[in-house]
Amino acid sequence: MTESEDMQQSPGGTTPRSIIRTPRGMPDEKPPVSDMQQVVINDEDQYSLWPRDAQPPAGWRPVGFTGTRQECLDHVDAVWTDMRPRSAREHSAREHSVREQA
Repeated sequence: MTESEDMQQSPGGTTPRSIIRTPRGMPDEKPPVSDMQQVVINDEDQYSLWPRDAQPPAGWRPVGFTGTRQECLDHVDAVWTDMRPRSAREHSAREHSVREQA
């Protein structure tokens, strides 16, 4: 690979670019670091995506998973199995417990 193949033009000049190989051996570009996402969660156990290099807004914290947008969406699909906010789940559990005791 020549230097020109390993570098790409950006508005601010030339920046490095990562190349990965797909299973077929075809070159495939990794998304730029600025396109990487992180999965964040709030106190109600609701998930969202946020730019990897940005501080999440107040009330949200990183869960420790980063990747492309699709990788992050796949992770959220796997772990967020109950879409109800935590407070609604807890309320439902208390009501169910009271009914069982009656």
